[in-house]
Amino acid sequence: MSGFDRVIVADWSAAGVLSPVRPSPDAIWLGSTDAGGTETRYFRSRAEAEAEAFLAAAIAARPGRLLIGFDFPLGYPAGFAARLTGQPQARAVWRWLAGSLTDGPDNRNSRFETAARINRGFGGRGPFWGRPRSLPLPDLPETKAVDYPALGLAERRQVETVEPRAQPVWKLYTTGAAGGQGLVGQPMIHRLSALPGVAVWPFDSPEAPVVLTEVYLSLLARAVAAEAASIKDEAQVRLLSRALWTLSQAGSLGPLLATPPAPVTTEEGWILGAGHKAALAGALQCA
Repeated sequence: MSGFDRVIVADWSAAGVLSPVRPSPDAIWLGSTDAGGTETRYFRSRAEAEAEAFLAAAIAARPGRLLIGFDFPLGYPAGFAARLTGQPQARAVWRWLAGSLTDGPDNRNSRFETAARINRGFGGRGPFWGRPRSLPLPDLPETKAVDYPALGLAERRQVETVEPRAQPVWKLYTTGAAGGQGLVGQPMIHRLSALPGVAVWPFDSPEAPVVLTEVYLSLLARAVAAEAASIKDEAQVRLLSRALWTLSQAGSLGPLLATPPAPVTTEEGWILGAGHKAALAGALQCA
């Protein structure tokens, strides 16, 4: 497997308003590493990040190779996609969300309303949960009150048994929730994956010119904590992009991109680096 000439890691956000003008936590941060070093950038909106960074990077990467990791889930536990769309494919969910969820240039979005609509299709009993108390959506529980076995769905994907600190994809609100980022992020994956030469791992082969994948920023929690950075998000994307790029240049990224079993490769997705924390931490020592 040939290496990547550039690695971008994105800390995403599901915020419903523009992030502050001054670089701040809990917003969108990009860490980018190539032969020239590592840099980070801050974005106030998802639209700005997609237009100015990802689309441009995907086009500019050729003839080199580009890896982009997003810190939100790219799939859901097996069975969800078919019940929502009629097709047991993560791509069908991306397409459905792209046509159903609104997300404006000011970050206003319908993620909670969309989740409530999905829940109604499951009888109003989940699978999504978590919302502000002030938001009157009776089909979206404020707290986890979901019987997943009764719904015929798992609470966690296979990868979240390997990395149990990762929150369930159904959780949309409060500390550590990544489900909201998944709902607003997957429509972007739908758009980016339609570009020529763009693949999404593990659903596609990782040999494409541009490869998109899911990452989990806490894989390097110890290294980030040791930095004592003023903004944790900035340190996370900087260090993980550097670690992945270093492994790629050393020809050691192959084990992280090994093909997992179905339904991971069709529905659930996988976190790049899950089960390989030691390799990522070692790469930082060599960087």
